[in-house]
Amino acid sequence: METKNYKMMKNRLENDRKRLMDQLEQLKASRPTENRREGSPFGKREEEATEAADLENRMALEKLTMDQLTEVGKALEKFEKGTYGLCENCGIPINPDRLEALPQALYCMECNAKLVKNARGK
Repeated sequence: METKNYKMMKNRLENDRKRLMDQLEQLKASRPTENRREGSPFGKREEEATEAADLENRMALEKLTMDQLTEVGKALEKFEKGTYGLCENCGIPINPDRLEALPQALYCMECNAKLVKNARGK
């Protein structure tokens, strides 16, 4: 990969990491507290269901953000090792268009397709 694109991708990944870390902190800071509800100890069932759904959604979003943060971290580690842009499975260079669209890509299209297919088959 040419040096200019290499620097651009690394900067983009570093910016993504900062954005994801900020997003994760905001999600954690906005978690509801245990003693939030006032009034009847039984509460309203609709409110409880809504709160439970909100909590599930927030937790799913936190997990997704953490997974994305892990992927970005792995890609930045590959920069440090000098292996950025190489497929982790077969070792061939990842198509530059794929890296442009998804800078944290760890696999070439062929290997990624095989991994997705195998994951679905299980």
